Amino acid sequence: MLSIFDLTFLSVALAMDCFTVSIVCGVACGRWMTGLMIRMSLLFGFFQALMPFIGWTGTSMFSQYLEAVDHWIAFGLLAFIGGRMIRDSVIGGGSDEVHSVPSSLSTQLMLSVATSIDALAVGISMACTGYSSVSQLMLPLSVIGVGSLLLSVVGCVLGIRFGSTIRRRLNPELFGGLILVFIGVKILLSHILLI
Repeated sequence: MLSIFDLTFLSVALAMDCFTVSIVCGVACGRWMTGLMIRMSLLFGFFQALMPFIGWTGTSMFSQYLEAVDHWIAFGLLAFIGGRMIRDSVIGGGSDEVHSVPSSLSTQLMLSVATSIDALAVGISMACTGYSSVSQLMLPLSVIGVGSLLLSVVGCVLGIRFGSTIRRRLNPELFGGLILVFIGVKILLSHILLI
């Protein structure tokens, strides 16, 4: 069983992709969109807590199948969204209007799943390290979810706050798309190189 100290570090480690994507989304928004920021952060926190639960629940039945493809799913979702942002930046011809702000619920759901899919492995490891009941999982899942939610809010705020500087120097859609594709490639390579 993990101590609260270990859980906090685990939560921060799992939330790094959410944090990075939130910065990108804040840069793409360029202005305060409180509802968007809250919904996206809640989704990121929820899915970061849900995925370990799914991994823990499915350990006996589905773990080998999930582990075999989870990195491909994350890569595919992030590459799709990032590729769409890159395409919009090229087709838009450098206009000031940002087309790929992740304001739709479907895009936010895809980002939430893509950034949290690695947490499935955490749930599988919890099942193997003494977490034998749902009540034992409540604290770890809460810490993971709240940590991701908070870091997502911070990421959005940082992206909005410093986005004007970034937008003056480069195209935010192109920048955001490249970052999302990079995160997807990083997830894919980290799993392939470990195999």
